[in-house]
Order: sequence, then structure tokens, then C-alpha cells
Amino acid sequence: MSHPPLPTVAHLDLPRYLGTWYEIDRLPMRHEPEDATDVSAHYSLDEDGGIRVHNRCLRDGRLEEAIGQARAVDASNSRLEVSFLPEGLRWIPFTRGDYWVILVDSGYTTALVGSPDRAYLWLLARTPHMDEAPRQHYIAYARQQGFDVQHLIHTPHTGRPTA
Repeated sequence: MSHPPLPTVAHLDLPRYLGTWYEIDRLPMRHEPEDATDVSAHYSLDEDGGIRVHNRCLRDGRLEEAIGQARAVDASNSRLEVSFLPEGLRWIPFTRGDYWVILVDSGYTTALVGSPDRAYLWLLARTPHMDEAPRQHYIAYARQQGFDVQHLIHTPHTGRPTA
């Protein structure tokens, strides 16, 4: 299915975006099981100027982690590519996934992230829970941009720490 270009934020203030984010909702994907809970991501700067991505979740009460690297692909910093391959294999072409910041609030407390093909979507917040009205606002915006939000998975947060 063909989609119009996916708009992203005009400029992502990367230092403000770094830190811990909690997954509120996501579209299903093969590399994140539907039964994952307490999903969080921590972004920090690598020594080489890239962005270290540290994803964590609980499955069956056990902590699972994945470490990746992201890099901005344009001056806006809102269009990133991410790879979770082992470090020695990250140079291989076509092994990076699109991570585009579509919306972020002025306080950098809520973000909507997706891929231009509309296959991936995440609603992220700085806390594990968010009020329903702003949540619905972000979901409605994702729907307007062509994401199939009827398949969103609302991520449970049990209070067990992963971040």
C-alpha cells in the first residue's frame, strides 16, 4: 500500500530526547512478543556520537534486554535508523530499521514514533502510564497518518522495574 510521505518533527532536540522512555502502545512486531510487559528504552550518547539504545522488558517475569545503536539520517535528528545486530555486523546494508519521531510534546514527556511504511508504531512516555485523553490524541494522529491503530497493543506496566 502506498502512503504519502510521513511527516516528522521539524527538529528533535536530541539531548532532551535522551533518557528513559516507557512504551505505552505499539503495533505488533515479530521482535517484541505480544506478552512483553514493562517495556522501556533508554537512549544515551555513544563515544562515537551515535545513540546507544537499551531496550528492556519482562517476559514470564524474566528481564530481557537488547542493545542497539541509532543514528540520525538528516539534520532534523527526527529521522533515525536503528540496528540491533551485533556491533561487528552493523555495517551491513539494509540491516537498520527506520525510527522516525512523528510527534513530541514541548516538554519531551510524550512521543509518537513510527516507520514511513506504517509497519511500526510506538507511543512512548517518560512515565509508565499516561492519561487517556492525551493517549487518544496521539492515537488519533497516528490514524490520520495512515497507521492501522486498531491492532495497537496497550503495554501493561506492572510496577516491576526494568529501567
